[in-house]
Amino acid sequence: MSRIPSKAEILDWISAHPTQTSKRDIAKAFGIKGADRIDLKRVLKELEAEGHLQKRSKTYRDPDNLPPVSVLVVNAPNDDGDLFAQPMEWHGEGEEPRVLVITRAADPALGRGDKILGRLTKVENQDHDYEARLIRRIGTNPKRVLGLYRQSAEGGRIVPIDKAASNEWFVAPDATGGAKDGELVEAEQAGPKGRLGLQRARIVERLGDPSAPKAVSLIAIYQHGIPDHFPDKVVAEADKAKPMGLKGREDLREMPLVTIDPPDARDHDDACYAHADDDPNNPGGHIVWVAIADVAAYVTPSSDLDREARKRGNSSYFPDRVVPMLPDRLSGDLCSLHEGVPRACLAVRMQIDAEGNKISHRFVRGLMKSAASLHYAEVQEAMDGAPNDKTAPFLKDVIKPLYAAYDALVRARATRQPLELDLPERRIVLDDHGQVTSVAFRDRLDAHKLIEEFMVLANVAAAETLIEKRSPQLFRVHEEPSDDKLNTLRETAQAAGLNLAKGQVLQTRHLNSLLNAAAGTDDAELINISTLRSMQQAYYSRENYGHFGLALRNYAHFTSPIRRYADLIVHRSLIKSHGWGDDGLSVQDIDQLDDTAKQISDTERRSMIAERDTTDRYLAAYLSERVGNEFSGRISGIARFGAFVKLDETGADGLVPVRTIGREFFHFDAEAGTLMGVDTGLTLAVGQRVTVRLAQATPVTGGLELELLTLEDAKMPAGGRSNGRGRRSPAGRAPRRKAAKSKAKAANTKRKVERKRR
Repeated sequence: MSRIPSKAEILDWISAHPTQTSKRDIAKAFGIKGADRIDLKRVLKELEAEGHLQKRSKTYRDPDNLPPVSVLVVNAPNDDGDLFAQPMEWHGEGEEPRVLVITRAADPALGRGDKILGRLTKVENQDHDYEARLIRRIGTNPKRVLGLYRQSAEGGRIVPIDKAASNEWFVAPDATGGAKDGELVEAEQAGPKGRLGLQRARIVERLGDPSAPKAVSLIAIYQHGIPDHFPDKVVAEADKAKPMGLKGREDLREMPLVTIDPPDARDHDDACYAHADDDPNNPGGHIVWVAIADVAAYVTPSSDLDREARKRGNSSYFPDRVVPMLPDRLSGDLCSLHEGVPRACLAVRMQIDAEGNKISHRFVRGLMKSAASLHYAEVQEAMDGAPNDKTAPFLKDVIKPLYAAYDALVRARATRQPLELDLPERRIVLDDHGQVTSVAFRDRLDAHKLIEEFMVLANVAAAETLIEKRSPQLFRVHEEPSDDKLNTLRETAQAAGLNLAKGQVLQTRHLNSLLNAAAGTDDAELINISTLRSMQQAYYSRENYGHFGLALRNYAHFTSPIRRYADLIVHRSLIKSHGWGDDGLSVQDIDQLDDTAKQISDTERRSMIAERDTTDRYLAAYLSERVGNEFSGRISGIARFGAFVKLDETGADGLVPVRTIGREFFHFDAEAGTLMGVDTGLTLAVGQRVTVRLAQATPVTGGLELELLTLEDAKMPAGGRSNGRGRRSPAGRAPRRKAAKSKAKAANTKRKVERKRR
């Protein structure tokens, strides 16, 4: 029988051999074989339970880890030519981890003493702990350009795709990166201007065909004027930032706050924790903590960082990249709540009763340390009885209390009745080359809803606190639908045999009643889409007009200051009103609050359009190989020039041009939302089920052209023509909407007369 080492011996071994910490490594080191490994496993479990070790996959390490984005100092190359680097920020008690820098051909040359921002990946069974890919070298911020490469005898030139950029860039023969004539490329500035006064460039990435998927998001970024390059002074200011200490802050590092995000999250700006309330006056109640990255500590009023963040307004997210509001040093590092790393935060402690009603709350400026970075699916699986190695230690004391508090909030939500639309969100999956591999609809787990409810509660608390303290702030405003949009929705509902209450002040519960009545029927998607289209666009304002969709009187954005400037303003107002420092809301912030509200409302809409255009282009590229295939869908919109159809499989929108439907003239009724053939009576209306053939897909524009094959399961006449006898085609019998048409028109006429009398 082998001798089982003591706990002290195991800890000494792990400390001395930080890269050989798997159970197999430890067993081999102490000569433990066979059944004796069971006893070794028991000892390791005890050390883990006592907090001396933390298990990561199959490896035991000290609890502290480096953030996934870190600032590193490069060492001199070793005898093998490998570049190792040291982290500038290390909080662990054990030996400082070794980081191998993995360079690519496009990376600049690195030498001893260079500071770099790197994206880290933890490795096992190597002579180093992490591998780092270069994001950029600290202190350098070369300008970049996206354009078409034109080859010449002396190298080549880049013609920028940005219409505002009139000058071409010169590329030397040794800086082409193998680019071919006509390819879309991304290049960076390479030294002073050269011949003919052209800026010298070095190609850093070949994107190939300008219509290829990998180029889609970059084109949208340039086309919509989204700033994707930080000025030198902004990057320099971010690079100077240091981690915040405990001074002037409440110590929250022992609180087991956790982040719960998608597995591919680019940042972690919110963490949460909950436990049962021990107040005897609140039986069955809960305490909920929400901690948010303290961005205001780094982005101070009127600084270069502040001006750039305000200009951008928000981060923009695309399937293959993100254009951040803040530089990487902040968004991916100092302002990201990485696991096991002390981070500055603003936190709110909220007391709720057994029915989920908020009784009280208070804000603190603190220093926290995330106990774990979890993702939605694994948290849900743990709660459903299948915890993994990461979630098992947190199931009893962290995850279950979170769900208990969430259950109470669900009861409060049922009473409040915010708008409950059922519209699945698309998720585009790309491979390493930027090609679309699949288009799916995102799962809506309770884990997602839990975080959403906690964030809504924290946002309400922020708005209420600033109202109470009479502090200027930006509200998130969502006004009720206009009368015209409501009337259109009401007519759509009537055509589907449903009813929307009239003659009373509209509330979200009235809309939910309509949505519930449609649930499970063929008209469910139509009613959901029509309800969404009846909504006003949300915006930011210093005036409080309430949030109709959430059924809340007081609502502000507090929970995402990494990616939204509005949240940063709210943070500053909280700091100023609590007297937490001199980095709160400034006089200039207050003076330009109205302008800021308009600016960031506009940039939000710009990002939404760019993201939507990008999605359309990706879907067109994905479907371009399936031209000629048949798809099922539903008519989602009617225009004078044709019918828009949303495809069931991908959610992509395509157009059936009216010219392809038949040889007859089609009358467009804007108020009824229909196209009607004057000879056959064939009527197309929103919500009808169709089968279509994909006739054309154009990735450059994102356009899909469709051919209508069936309408409500009735085949279209051959070639889409009428039957020639002046009779209604079989497809013309389908519209139930037709039955309500005369009644709807009469109501419209009555409204017009009433308006004229006013």
